Amino acid sequence: MKDRIISVDIFRGLTIVLMILVNTPGTWSDVYAPLLHAEWHGYTPTDLVFPFFLFIVGTSIVFAYHKKSPSPAVYRKISVRTLKLLGLGLFLGAFTVSFPFIREFADIRFPGVLQRIGVVFFFAALLFLNLNWKALIGICLFLLLGYWVWMGFIPLNGVEPTFERAPNNWANYIDLNVFGTHMYKEDYDPEGLLSTLPSIATALFGVFTGLILIGKKKNKEWLMAGLGILLILLGNLWDMVFPINKALWSSSFVLVTAGWANLFLSAIYFLTDVQGLRFGSVFRYAGANAITVYFLSSFISSLFYQIRVNEDTSVHGWLFENLFVHDFMAMKLSSLLYALCVVAFYLLLAYVMYRRKIFIKV
Repeated sequence: MKDRIISVDIFRGLTIVLMILVNTPGTWSDVYAPLLHAEWHGYTPTDLVFPFFLFIVGTSIVFAYHKKSPSPAVYRKISVRTLKLLGLGLFLGAFTVSFPFIREFADIRFPGVLQRIGVVFFFAALLFLNLNWKALIGICLFLLLGYWVWMGFIPLNGVEPTFERAPNNWANYIDLNVFGTHMYKEDYDPEGLLSTLPSIATALFGVFTGLILIGKKKNKEWLMAGLGILLILLGNLWDMVFPINKALWSSSFVLVTAGWANLFLSAIYFLTDVQGLRFGSVFRYAGANAITVYFLSSFISSLFYQIRVNEDTSVHGWLFENLFVHDFMAMKLSSLLYALCVVAFYLLLAYVMYRRKIFIKV
C-alpha cells in the first residue's frame, strides 16, 4: 500500500478551506444559515468543520507514528509541536495592532482553536503510541460515557445539572471559574476546558480510521462508510438523552461528526485512492500547509478588523463595502462572495508554497 493516502491530504485541505470560509464572511449580519453554527443544541454543516479537522489529526497521527516506538525523542517531538500550537493560538488571542501589541490581560482569550488542536494532538498521539486499538476503544468509551455522567448526573452546588446554557451547566461553570474573562463569551467558551475531554475522542475516532487505511483489509471505503453510518445512528440515538451540541462537544456530537467524517473520507478515498481520479489537488495544496494557512488567515483577518481606514471603518469593512456590496446583489450573497475571495487567496498562497516546496511544519 502507498505510504501517502491522497484522500487524507485532500480531506485535511478541504477542512481548512471550509474553516476559512465560515470564519470570514463579509458581514456577520448577513450569512446563509448553513454557514453559521447552531445557536445551541443541534448542528449545521458549519459545526462539522472543526471536528473534521480533529478527526483528521487523529488519522494523520497513525501515518506519522505507526512505525515509531515510544522514546524520549518521539515524546520531545510531540511536545514541541504541541507547544508551537499552543503558542500560536495564544498569540492570536493576545495580539492587537495597538502598541505594545498585546491586549489588556483581562481581554486575552486563553482557549482557542489552535490550543484545542494542540492539546488533542498531544494526548491522542501519546495514547496511540502506548496503547493498542482495543485499549483506545476503552478510552473512547470512558471519555464519552464519563463526560455524559459528569454533565448530566452530578449535581452542581446542590442543583441538578443541565445541558442548557446556564450557570448549572458543568462545562460553562468550569470555564467561568477557571478562565474568568479569558473566554469567547461571558459565560462559556466553545473550546473550553471540560469539553476538551470528549474532543480527544474525536481524534481517536480518526485514529481508528487511520488504522483501517494502513491495514491490509480490502474494501476500506466500505468499512469507513459502514462505520460512519453506524456512528451517525448511535449519535442520533444518544441525542435523545444527551443533545448534539458543538459548544459543549457533547458525546452525541462526537459520534455524529465522526460518522460524517468517515462518510466523506470514504467517498474521497474511493474516488482518488481506489478509482485513481485526479481531482481535489487544490485542496491537497492547502492540506500540505494546513496549520500555516489557517494561522495566516486568522491573523490577517484580525488585522483587517483592527486596522482603521477612518474612524468608522476597518480595512475589512472598507473592502467589503466598496468591492462586494451592490444594489443588484443580495447582502448575503455579497457576504459569501467576500468569503470565497478570501478562500481563493489562501488557496493561491497554498499553491505557490506547494510548488516552491515550502512546507512549514508546526
